[in-house]
Amino acid sequence: MDNETINIQKKKKDINLKEVFDLLKKRAWLVIAITILFTSAGYLYNSFNNTPIYQTSTRVIIGADSEYMKTLMVMITDPLIMDKVKEELQLSQTSEELAEQIEVARIEDSQVVQISVRDSDSAQAVEIANTTATAFKSEIADILDFKEVQLLSSADENHQAINGGQHKIVIISFIFGAITGLGLIFLLDSLDGTIRKESELELVLGVPVIGSISNVNKKKFVKRRRQREINVRGETADIK
Repeated sequence: MDNETINIQKKKKDINLKEVFDLLKKRAWLVIAITILFTSAGYLYNSFNNTPIYQTSTRVIIGADSEYMKTLMVMITDPLIMDKVKEELQLSQTSEELAEQIEVARIEDSQVVQISVRDSDSAQAVEIANTTATAFKSEIADILDFKEVQLLSSADENHQAINGGQHKIVIISFIFGAITGLGLIFLLDSLDGTIRKESELELVLGVPVIGSISNVNKKKFVKRRRQREINVRGETADIK
């Protein structure tokens, strides 16, 4: 490949890049508008459908053997305990709904049991966890005369939502909007039949272009034509 061919290809590449840049510059508003539209839609969807959920936990020590401990762990979310928690905290949800917010798990093979609570209100999650542990200790002592329950640690407020990554939808919407906007302007350009270059005209007509007409400003053209008409009228009047 000789130097002349390389220079021609480089020139064509430069022209194509310039055309792409001019196209993006011309219709940048369209990309921006579509990106804003998609991002706003993603934000609204995220706001209405992704409520942040917070989790906290408290721990108790249950001095019982493995089999008896299983029974006691089940009783932590029993309606009897849940009703006590509801009454003390004046919660609106049912006992079943409250029980679904609570997860009880034994720490390995120890006597330590962790009571985890999930709620859309981080402060309320703390109250539910601590109140559940206290109510469990009190009610088990009354019902089963079992007093080997000790509060090991209280729940602390956690301000970090466990369903993090809520902004992923907004970010994805932003990227998708930008890509859609770019794709649309290239699609519109491909559908535009306007001839912009001499090479395109030669391709359509099949003959070489031997000249070109510069762009004419319509307002200036009309103004000049009127001025010529006035001059012609003036010359006619002088002749008469």
